[in-house]
Amino acid sequence: MSPENPESFNSSRQSRIAPAVERMANWPWWLIVAIVIALFIVLQIITNQRMSVIFGAISAGIGITIRVTLMAYSTAVVIGLIVGFARVSSNKIILNVASFYVEVVRGVPILVLLMYIAFVAVPLFAEAFNIRTRDFPNELRVILGLAIAYGAFESEIFRAGIQSIEKGQMEAARALGMSYFQAMRYIILPQAIRRVLPALGNDFVAMLKDSSLVSVLGVEDITQITKLYAASTFLFFQSYSILAFIYLSMTVLLSRLVRTLETRMSEYRR
Repeated sequence: MSPENPESFNSSRQSRIAPAVERMANWPWWLIVAIVIALFIVLQIITNQRMSVIFGAISAGIGITIRVTLMAYSTAVVIGLIVGFARVSSNKIILNVASFYVEVVRGVPILVLLMYIAFVAVPLFAEAFNIRTRDFPNELRVILGLAIAYGAFESEIFRAGIQSIEKGQMEAARALGMSYFQAMRYIILPQAIRRVLPALGNDFVAMLKDSSLVSVLGVEDITQITKLYAASTFLFFQSYSILAFIYLSMTVLLSRLVRTLETRMSEYRR
């Protein structure tokens, strides 16, 4: 039996190693590092009594954070859809009003917008309708502020999605006897929403993080509770480390869900 050719042996070995090296290079190493850090913090929370007490105190605000995020984002999507329709309208008055709203809101920092709505817009509204300002809780004010802020961004997403659909589809729908709104509802909008779902998911993750801004108005979300707890105990390192861990856990989970959604939507389009 003749010995194997060394060159062919090395070539065969390299052909087996190269795919393995490529797979290792494509591993989500950042996620592995994040998981290790998260496991370390979880271990500290379980084994360290002080960390456990801090986590218990801070986690009491998770419900408010999630509630504010869900309610504000749901309202923002509705506002964005309406304004998105207005942004592609042929009516110049509707188009200019929608454009004014989008450009003004996008040009103002979200924190400034929140304070303006809470301390200026809501009192003016209450005075105009003879309602006591105290009847508008801060949580409602921040939900309204976040919804108005993100409504401008969502409107641009919907506008881009609608305009990405070929004009021939609208023309074909109108030729079949559909009205403009019927064509939008049954033909254009379903396709546009499928295309913009990943972008909407990314904005939902951003909304979750920006919900921490509500702490400036005294709403007891996890950020506000952490600020108060750290100020009273001087345990700043432990308190803010756990706060960052909670936010990171929620955002990473949502980001992975959005990535899965993007993959499924791309497979569906193929």
